[in-house]
Amino acid sequence: NYSKVRPLSGSCLLDLCHQAIRYGCQRENSCVFAHSIIELKTWKVQRHTGISSEKIVEASLKHYNKLEQNSKKEKGNRPSSGGGGGKPKGGGGKSLDMKMKFVCAQCWRGGLISEPDKALKYCNAKARHTWTKDRRVLLVKSPERSKWVQVRPLPHAKNPPLYYDMCAQILEKRRCNYTGNCTFAHSQEEREMWMYMKNNDLRDMQQVYDMWLALTAQSRPADGATFSQPSSEEKFIAMPTDCAESGLHCRLCGKNSNSARQWQQHISSEKHKDRVFSCEGEDEALTWSYRFPGTRFEICPKAEAGCPDGASCDYAHSRDELREWIERRNFLRQKLAKAREDMLIMPDEFDFGKFNFLLQD
Repeated sequence: NYSKVRPLSGSCLLDLCHQAIRYGCQRENSCVFAHSIIELKTWKVQRHTGISSEKIVEASLKHYNKLEQNSKKEKGNRPSSGGGGGKPKGGGGKSLDMKMKFVCAQCWRGGLISEPDKALKYCNAKARHTWTKDRRVLLVKSPERSKWVQVRPLPHAKNPPLYYDMCAQILEKRRCNYTGNCTFAHSQEEREMWMYMKNNDLRDMQQVYDMWLALTAQSRPADGATFSQPSSEEKFIAMPTDCAESGLHCRLCGKNSNSARQWQQHISSEKHKDRVFSCEGEDEALTWSYRFPGTRFEICPKAEAGCPDGASCDYAHSRDELREWIERRNFLRQKLAKAREDMLIMPDEFDFGKFNFLLQD
């Protein structure tokens, strides 16, 4: 998977652009910060060694060709599967040493593991979410960690790389800030699964599950259900989504509403609006350095002489503070748009108290 690396100049700073990570940088090529982990690492190598972009390309091509030759040698040394023809190609005769099962994606996001009912129409949680192929996720559990981990679909369907690497942000911060579909593995289990799928020419998670059942000699349920029964040692935690039978459940506040009127009253409350714009659970990089934005997104005319209003001034007192205010406003506007999309804010709601600066141009 190729990633663009812009030329290194003397004005470039060896740090990630927060806007590019969150929602895309509007400055594009004029931005002096790196727009990806790959670009940042490349800039650091060039800055410390003085190597040119052309030399980096030559070295990477040599390294790739060497890996490809070693891979061909390994494939040539593999024993053939014989005349049975039942074993998958690519050295996939060995089964993955993991347990697998499909669970409801919506419950999994809320911290609950719920499998489908016998009819494969709804999940077995009280919320009764619809069970479809696009609303389920595959979980695996390795004997080393003994913890269920989600495995995302294979990111490269047509031209997979030679090897799948771990996401650098996951290794450093245990959280990936990439806004798109990250093509790096987010766990060792996911990396092993992707390599297994690539070597066995598998593209669908259902194919992986079916092959795992066959290779581990596990019998499928008689009704054709593609899930495993929960083991007795698993303890399910009661989550707020279990009680959301009416479907009017606020995931931010953990409250249920019994009617549309009650739901409208809840999402119009000040406490709920504060939760919408809260940055709880966000990455540490979102910690703001300056005070809460005022109503005027301009430099204070009295800032140089010393503003008498101090922290209560509606203007920014420095260019850095103004830059952070604009960045903060853009970030909160993204949260507001997402809340409207999820029906957590009424479409005709325009009173947000101290957050009314989001409506200003």
